[in-house]
Amino acid sequence: MSSVRRRTVLGAAAAASALAGLPTAASAAPTTPSANKPLALPGGGDLGPNVIVFDPSTAGIQARLDQIFAQQETAQFGTGRYQLLFKPGTYSGLNAQLGFYTSISGLGLSPDDTTINGDITVDAGWFNGNATQNFWRSAENLALVPVSGTNRWAVAQAAPFRRMHVRGSLNLAPNGYGWASGGYIADSRIDGQVQPYSQQQWYTRDSVIGSWLNGVWNMVFSGVQGAPAQGFPNPVYTTLGTTPVSREKPFLYLNGTEYRVFLPEKRTSASGVTWGNGTPRGTSLSLSQFYVAKPGVTAATLNQALTQGLHLLLTPGIYHLDQPIQVNRANTVVLGLGYATLVPDNGVTALKTADVDGVRLAGFLIDAGTVNSNTLLEVGPAGTTTDHSANPTTVQDVFVRIGGAGAGKATTSMVINNRHTIVDHTWLWRADHGTGIGWDTNRADYGLVVNGADVLATGLFVEHFNKYDVQWNGERGRTIFFQNEKAYDAPNQAAIQNGSIKGYAAYKVGDNVTVHEGWGLGSYCYYNVAPTIVQHNGFAAPNRSGVKFHDLLVVSLGGQGQYEHVINETGAATSGTSTVPSTVVSYP
Repeated sequence: MSSVRRRTVLGAAAAASALAGLPTAASAAPTTPSANKPLALPGGGDLGPNVIVFDPSTAGIQARLDQIFAQQETAQFGTGRYQLLFKPGTYSGLNAQLGFYTSISGLGLSPDDTTINGDITVDAGWFNGNATQNFWRSAENLALVPVSGTNRWAVAQAAPFRRMHVRGSLNLAPNGYGWASGGYIADSRIDGQVQPYSQQQWYTRDSVIGSWLNGVWNMVFSGVQGAPAQGFPNPVYTTLGTTPVSREKPFLYLNGTEYRVFLPEKRTSASGVTWGNGTPRGTSLSLSQFYVAKPGVTAATLNQALTQGLHLLLTPGIYHLDQPIQVNRANTVVLGLGYATLVPDNGVTALKTADVDGVRLAGFLIDAGTVNSNTLLEVGPAGTTTDHSANPTTVQDVFVRIGGAGAGKATTSMVINNRHTIVDHTWLWRADHGTGIGWDTNRADYGLVVNGADVLATGLFVEHFNKYDVQWNGERGRTIFFQNEKAYDAPNQAAIQNGSIKGYAAYKVGDNVTVHEGWGLGSYCYYNVAPTIVQHNGFAAPNRSGVKFHDLLVVSLGGQGQYEHVINETGAATSGTSTVPSTVVSYP
């Protein structure tokens, strides 16, 4: 998303939890070096200076919140990273305004354990009422009683609202109803009305809502009790009664005075929240089973911790890596706090996993380095066919950025090779503004490449790549909600030519795939450098009965470039300068 975009808005547990299948605690590791073994790394420890913990008796909470917001409000490409943690209890009279790279979370097992009589606010005053750059902030595991009865959460990409209970309504638009283009809600209960107003697209998963006000282009629901009925394209609702497979993101909580990480269990055909009837289902790990990483630690140390049997907790900050973080053990957790950021140097891959069960990657940002990386994140080795259906890998709130904060390059952002992987909310972004940007300056050909079979994406945001934003080669893939913009900065038609085809589709299903399905997918173009560019289609897939799409749209933003079709040769062309979607309800 960018300020240069011009478009017409169309409408205003548990300590006693069994640790079955999980690795042995770090305390079992040796504590003295041998001739061939380095000194064992300790598990646990303090969370560092950028994790701020409050309890109901803490003095000056509002002043501290305001201080962090003043620093982070406009720091879109800054280096500050913060995690705000609230111990269980009741807090009153707070307004936690969230700026960039700021996460706020409760430390109970249930959101209702930590109640704020007040607001957690995201607005766009810093950007003249335009919310399309309100990236990289999050709220999790809290109950809110908004002062006015309605909490404002006007976000764009990479800003999840997870495991929240709003005892009132939720407004997703900025003050003044300016441009907005988010967003993602999961495992949350909003007692009142969700009010998108100017939000152009949104995905809500496994939640409970009182009601939903309106839609602009693309509102998608799966497993949401209280969701509006299916209606696309008028009204613009894509509604699935359940989510096929889901497993909520790991989260930090307090059991008495002990920090633990809760690991929610996998659900199939799920709807509603996981925490509505007492203790959530799952297992937990003591913080002593984690290496608590601080910025400045080397990749070698992180890998030593993993080899030793520890999980990784990445505290807020920026981590430079001269070799990949290598996750080889089943059920390993890599959890970031406060948008912990991995920067691969010298063209390495930031993180790789082995062909193992149950890895959980969550809550961190990968920022491409100045030397081109072939890949930034790899889940599983190429060619694997192992069945992981009983215990899949999950990739949740893992975000990728190429350029913007400085020059960066990567041929492919994220590669999924392991079968049954769940990608649950990601934003893969080749930057269209900031520093270090340009058609070849922050070159990045592919966003997501899926080679593994049976992969599910819930909440897939991929934007501005030089070639295919998504290339899906694996069989039986499924995507629920996709949001895309093609690269703004293509210099001319020739630069995007794909053989005899005009442009690379935003979402390409491999020619040999026989079974694939997608629901609620949208692609937009804003070729402002060369407005005469024509994109043949937003979506490309084999024309066979097992490859199915539901509720597709393409939009030309103000006539800056055009689409000839929606998918393959199907769907009307976009309509000149009118920012009106062209839609396909069912394909083939």
